[in-house]
Formats: sequence, structure tokens, C-alpha cells
Amino acid sequence: MVAISPRSGLRLLINPIAYRHLRVFGTLHVAGGCLGAVAGIICLSYGVFAWAAFFLVIAALNFGGGSWYLSIVRSTPART
Repeated sequence: MVAISPRSGLRLLINPIAYRHLRVFGTLHVAGGCLGAVAGIICLSYGVFAWAAFFLVIAALNFGGGSWYLSIVRSTPART
């Protein structure tokens, strides 16, 4: 017997623990993106371009994931 999940589509890619607390995890991803961006900018100022690219890519991925989580939170109807 196959259980039908209340989640569908791309939401199945999200860890179930993170799915229960999307606002928290989305905010943490955005905060991690800010930290990665700061690390990338510091590396750029010292001229270490490979590390700067690494940190800036990680920051972009964190921003993307966090904004995706937060958009899912905004699209779900409020509980009454």
C-alpha cells in the first residue's frame, strides 16, 4: 500500500523536518547567505579570487534556497 503524501511536486525534495519549520529554515538559509557573501567580499578584498568565488556561489545557493522556502511559506493558506 502506498501512502499519499500531502506534499507534492518540488516540495518532496525538502527534508520533512525542514518542511515542518519552513520559516525558520528559510531565515537560516538567508542568514547563511549573508555570512557567505561577507566571507566572499573579504576574500575579494585580499585578492583570493578562487575562495571568493566559492563563498559567493555558496551564498547565492543559500539565498536561492531560503527565498524558495519563504515563498512556499507565503503561498500556503493560513490555519484557522
